[in-house]
Amino acid sequence: MTGWQFWIDRGGTFTDVVARSPAGRLVVRKLLSENPDRYADAAVEAVRTILADHGGGGIDAIKMGTTVATNALLERKGAPTLLVVTDGFVDLLEIGNQARPDIFALHIVKPDMLYSQVIEADERITADGQIVKPLDEAAIRRKLETGRSKGLTSCAIALLHGWAYPAHESRIAAIAREVGFDHVSVSSEISGLIRYVPRTDTTVADAYLSPVLNA
Repeated sequence: MTGWQFWIDRGGTFTDVVARSPAGRLVVRKLLSENPDRYADAAVEAVRTILADHGGGGIDAIKMGTTVATNALLERKGAPTLLVVTDGFVDLLEIGNQARPDIFALHIVKPDMLYSQVIEADERITADGQIVKPLDEAAIRRKLETGRSKGLTSCAIALLHGWAYPAHESRIAAIAREVGFDHVSVSSEISGLIRYVPRTDTTVADAYLSPVLNA
């Protein structure tokens, strides 16, 4: 090993860094994750100060993990998200796959959905790629504009068979960006799964958490 190695854990409150020098010495730093008066990024500041305090040198590796997304998910502090699905599938994630830990439970408590609102796109592409209902762009634009006006800033798009035929997903994504959504997640880009429920679940999670990670 000829350079430094850094292992970084970026949490919501603190960023912890363990560094190993070329000589094998371990150096530890703990910084506030958010401290704009002193630095723009805690991880970068930790690496900078360690190198400055211990003679500098090259860097062989930086490995970073974070609990920011986990915390945002558990505390329900993700971005206000709008979900777009194919017409007729508005309850897709509410129904889910019917997997229940206690199949005979009479009182079922379901977790809240990550999205704030779901809208339907008037479109349909078959499993073999035939467009049986062209995308109604004017209608979806109106719905997206309404969602954006309600303060929703992130958009998740998951259409039936979109994993294989993403043309309608891509067009809706372009419209969503045009009307002002800060972040847009498209299922054909995020998760190329055939199954509609897990693909949509993954896309919603990406739309809900990515703005937090990118902040």
